[in-house]
Amino acid sequence: MPSPVEEQPGLLIRDSMGYSEAVLIIPPALVPCLSCFDGEQTSLDLRQTLVNITGDFQVGELESSFIATLARSGFLEDETFAGLKSECHRAFAEAPVREPAHAGTAYPDEPGELRTVMDEWMGHAGVAVAGAEKLMGIAAPHVSPEGGYTSYRAAYRLLTPDYKDRTFVILGTSHYGAAEKFGLTRKPYRTPWGDARTDTALVDELTQKAGPAIGTEDYCHAVEHSIEFQVLFLQSIYGPDVKILPILCGTYAQSILGGGKPETDEGVRRFLGTLGEIAAREEERLLWVLGIDMAHMGSRYGDPFRATANRGEMDRVATRDRQRIDKVNANDADAYWDLVQQNQDDLKWCGSSPLYTFLKVRPLARGKLENYEQWNIDDDSVVTFAGLSFR
Repeated sequence: MPSPVEEQPGLLIRDSMGYSEAVLIIPPALVPCLSCFDGEQTSLDLRQTLVNITGDFQVGELESSFIATLARSGFLEDETFAGLKSECHRAFAEAPVREPAHAGTAYPDEPGELRTVMDEWMGHAGVAVAGAEKLMGIAAPHVSPEGGYTSYRAAYRLLTPDYKDRTFVILGTSHYGAAEKFGLTRKPYRTPWGDARTDTALVDELTQKAGPAIGTEDYCHAVEHSIEFQVLFLQSIYGPDVKILPILCGTYAQSILGGGKPETDEGVRRFLGTLGEIAAREEERLLWVLGIDMAHMGSRYGDPFRATANRGEMDRVATRDRQRIDKVNANDADAYWDLVQQNQDDLKWCGSSPLYTFLKVRPLARGKLENYEQWNIDDDSVVTFAGLSFR
């Protein structure tokens, strides 16, 4: 991403998977050199690029330093990176709990301060009273709560006290997982308030029946925020020991890029079938929570324009967002997916797969839009998201 440090312009590079803790800012002049590290070009190509940039044939020291810095940081596919990756996967597999990855950054890591902030985000409306029309589930954003709390509130305010003992099936977007795969974990999800219990019996059932599309103890859980934020809001309502079934849904990229429905993939079809069987059998014991964002537009996301919330191009995006939301609310999964596939999802919805998964396993669900928002995540880029309810 472009460097956010004004006195250090260039390209900021970090490892969102958490294998490396290093953060580098590549000066603008050296950014073209990164294209040499593609597995196809050689050190001679890098050297020629540096000569073209500097106008000096004596670039050996600069070349060596550049390569060494990337390697030392864990940003080259080499033994250093392999070691970092292996150690992170081992540590997560052996850990007794899934530690909070975003406490202290996206939300406070001190319980009292967190309660104060969560009360502000949830507002003074409180939780809905028992006896309201029965919910099947909600969809809330997974964007930073600081930017999206109004939509979080619109969804979570509908959860009544009588749902406290349900298992909350959390379908989160897997930002880093493999396409057409689903990530599971048996670990409790820890936050500053304590540990949410994972329904290990259902994890085991999915693992045994759903086939090769399952990744058990998927490392992506260690760094992913789309489920962590939902756990936080659930705990704010029901206390730390809520029971959850956390499922990370990889993108249905094969379907988006190549056409057809996601279940054309045998692994996806088998997973959807198994989860649908569980949903039908355990209907009164489950409540569904989707952690989804929608469109990602503007410079940060590769678009040739600067995006401003609720203005210009973003007005047209809002219209297209609402067309998709209407199909979701009608549980018209085929029509919804046709819209996602248009232009190979040029809206870059970051929640398409959890939504489609839910529609297929809960075909009787009917949705309602509770709130829709656009938020400038930086001066030139916008994320859209919403709060939805399903009955």
